[in-house]
Amino acid sequence: MTGRRVVITGLGVVTPLGCDVKMFWQRLLSGCSGIGPITSFDASKFDVRFGGECREFDPEQYIDRKQVKRIDRFAQFAIAGAIQAAKDSGLDFAKEVPDRMGVIIGSGIGGLRELEEQHKRMLEKGPDKISAFTIPKLMVNAASGNVSILFGAQGPSTAVATACASAANAMADAFKAIARDEADIMFTGGTEAALTELGVAAFAAMKALSERNDDPQRASRPFDKDRDGFVMGEGAGILILEELEHAKARGANIYAELVGYGVSSDAFHITQPETEGTGGGKAMRMALADAGMGPDNIDYINAHGTSTPLGDIAETKAVKAVYGAAARKVAISSTKSCIGHLLGASGGVEMIATILALRDQVAPPTINLDTPDPECDLDYVPNQPRPMKIEAAMSNSFGFGGHNASLIVCKYR
Repeated sequence: MTGRRVVITGLGVVTPLGCDVKMFWQRLLSGCSGIGPITSFDASKFDVRFGGECREFDPEQYIDRKQVKRIDRFAQFAIAGAIQAAKDSGLDFAKEVPDRMGVIIGSGIGGLRELEEQHKRMLEKGPDKISAFTIPKLMVNAASGNVSILFGAQGPSTAVATACASAANAMADAFKAIARDEADIMFTGGTEAALTELGVAAFAAMKALSERNDDPQRASRPFDKDRDGFVMGEGAGILILEELEHAKARGANIYAELVGYGVSSDAFHITQPETEGTGGGKAMRMALADAGMGPDNIDYINAHGTSTPLGDIAETKAVKAVYGAAARKVAISSTKSCIGHLLGASGGVEMIATILALRDQVAPPTINLDTPDPECDLDYVPNQPRPMKIEAAMSNSFGFGGHNASLIVCKYR
């Protein structure tokens, strides 16, 4: 993309593998699974009784106890990730111009837990017993709004809701805001906390979820012949994007440079991917063109890789169509195998994993890949991390509604 250069200077996560970047990355490279039986509600009568819960998350580490009750879990995750990213960046916000800081955070669903709780309360106690905080808690923009308030960011502040592509679209929009000189600093990424009774029941009713209740840690198995659906997870991945000269002037630690993005729509089906992965392929081509790169320039792809029968095949076909001969050379992995599908948060967490892969020169594994699907015949870094040279990497996110987004990061030089 022409315009000002954009770098990543801060990272923060809340995930089923841990609630800080160091722990998340260590466990991911160790091939740990964050999937287990659901503990936040009684799932004994549900068809699906497991998921990727953030069991180690304590909101009071980041938010005053009184305020915790006024903020839904999905926005709590975003606040925690933003505070981590801010600390990691080393920014002194007292020295920054509020109008030059913005927040764009994606969420596919928003405050589903609050919606469920207040609906139940209305039915049991009547409409006059509904909490005054209901709307501020459940609205999708509550994450962006709370982070903006916390850091005094008065620049571009929006929320993106494109299902599982939400975080990726948010990062693309934040990238554009800086490149176009609308801001110098952007908080961005995604957050989701839809691992609730209604959330699990609704996705299970669609037959979208794995039903491997007897072996939850092996249920998320992208590209494996025996996959039977995705595993729901929750969490957040928040990044700080910064204009290059602004970052250099303050001596910031620069993780990577964000150099290209592409977005597209399948215009095919509200939940199913187009069978040949055409829309996802278009997003990848656009990202490569935006970065001024060819397929041979990409060393690693963090795949959308949901562990669904149709999705994994469509993404494989898309990579083959876009990368041609280079498709056999690029390392590809799905971190969803370890943490499940974080829906609107997935792109943020996966971009952080992609950046850390670039930093440490190692591709994280796709765990549970024991019997490769013959139709998924690329190099998916099965079961073990792989030390390798990574100069540039792509992260893919595809969502219900046919939304597709691809982002490219490279080593900063």
